[in-house]
Amino acid sequence: MNAVDYTGVVETVAIRVDADIVEARRRLRTLTQSLSYSSAELAMVATAISELARNILTYAQTGEIVLSVIDDHRRVGVRVVARDEGPGIVDVDLALKDGYSSSQGLGLGLPGSRRLVDEFEIESEVGVGTTVRLTKWASGGAASWAAR
Repeated sequence: MNAVDYTGVVETVAIRVDADIVEARRRLRTLTQSLSYSSAELAMVATAISELARNILTYAQTGEIVLSVIDDHRRVGVRVVARDEGPGIVDVDLALKDGYSSSQGLGLGLPGSRRLVDEFEIESEVGVGTTVRLTKWASGGAASWAAR
């Protein structure tokens, strides 16, 4: 079976209702089917997507998840960008602490997502919105991608 090269492909999922979280996870599986992710690595990214999308619904009501396959010639992975135009986060450092929640949640969303991925960035401006960027590199590296 010939693998499809998904580098450069971008999938955007509008997040408006709970079912959109499932759709974002489904698109992740499709997009990464040719990468050398272990099932555990794929579960980590899917969990991070779920947490970020849940935050969009809880705090901003709408937003989007953008998925793309990236290749830096040493390794391949997936980049996830979650963005909204919600109220923004007043204190990002506090929001990244385990157990902190401005709602009634467990406070595991942002800090948990950060632990599940290799690279994590967050930008937020009160009254403007929040953008979270994360990257999870496949453990198989670029060599396994090129061999497919």
